[in-house]
Amino acid sequence: MKKIPSFTIDHTRLEPGVYVSRRDVTPGGDVLTTFDIRMTRPNREAALSPEALHAMEHLAATFLRNHPDWASRIVYWGPMGCCTGNYLIVQGETQPEDIIGLLRETMAFIAEFDGEIPGATPRDCGNYSFMSLSEAREAAARYLDCLARPAMEYPA
Repeated sequence: MKKIPSFTIDHTRLEPGVYVSRRDVTPGGDVLTTFDIRMTRPNREAALSPEALHAMEHLAATFLRNHPDWASRIVYWGPMGCCTGNYLIVQGETQPEDIIGLLRETMAFIAEFDGEIPGATPRDCGNYSFMSLSEAREAAARYLDCLARPAMEYPA
């Protein structure tokens, strides 16, 4: 079986940042850009806990889908299986520099969030108690520092 492109990235050299993971064109002609929101150095520092990523998923998805300028273009926000970051799928042929401001807003929202996590109830979520707001806040605050650097290309 052919190796998919995301498994050809040299994860031993990958740094936290924002990367274009792929671009797809739907049958209707819409372009979807998938961003790799890499929050840790894979295999060289601790991954994020699944509880932090789950809380972050609820907070980021809620924030992004309610954003006054971006809501209509947000397709998906969700955690990577390896727990080193998240994926953001946006409608349009978008570049990392186009979404840096949006990501700063999103991470600031998470880092400063205080209250009940949206959708964290037995009725609204399949594993509502499997979240850590404190870890999500800490990870978002740490990632804000990464967003001050210029966009990066995947290592060859």
